[in-house]
Amino acid sequence: MKKLEKIFTENLHRYIAAFIVIFLTISACTNQPTDQSKMEQKDNKNNPYYSRTDTTKLQVSHEEWKKILSPELFEVARNKGTERAFTGKYWDYDGLGTYYCAVCGNELFRSDAKFSSSCGWPSFFETRRPEACIYHEDHSHGMHRIEVLCGRCESHLGHIFDDGPPPTGQRYCMNSISLDFVPDEKK
Repeated sequence: MKKLEKIFTENLHRYIAAFIVIFLTISACTNQPTDQSKMEQKDNKNNPYYSRTDTTKLQVSHEEWKKILSPELFEVARNKGTERAFTGKYWDYDGLGTYYCAVCGNELFRSDAKFSSSCGWPSFFETRRPEACIYHEDHSHGMHRIEVLCGRCESHLGHIFDDGPPPTGQRYCMNSISLDFVPDEKK
């Protein structure tokens, strides 16, 4: 037993160093999207309606979206589902750039309008443009909320609440899966 204690004590600094490396690696991986630009190119390659520049309103059938979108995105965006809190790729992400609708590419939010709300979903206090989103009353699940939809394709993004920070006092509580993120180019 004494011999084991001696080996452990002599190697303690190595164990601590290994723990720190593992901890930092895990932290770095969980605080950033997983090579988001490659995922977006793959996911949007077969979507003829996806454009980050076209703002024309889309009229696409539920059946057509089902053929184009991944089952997970279709469930949230077209069936008004919700991802579990603290599981989305952007709930605590703080990169600089622009957030777009994952379904159609409509520009929605800038990263400088994102704030930490501790609700488990990405939260923003304002949209990039007034027409970026549209709003509908939502009385589902025995609650009264305001649903936020993409202003171009009318996909479900999340809900808006009046408990956000200044200057708007609003909190756009969005589903990460409904968002694409494009980082600002490094200068």
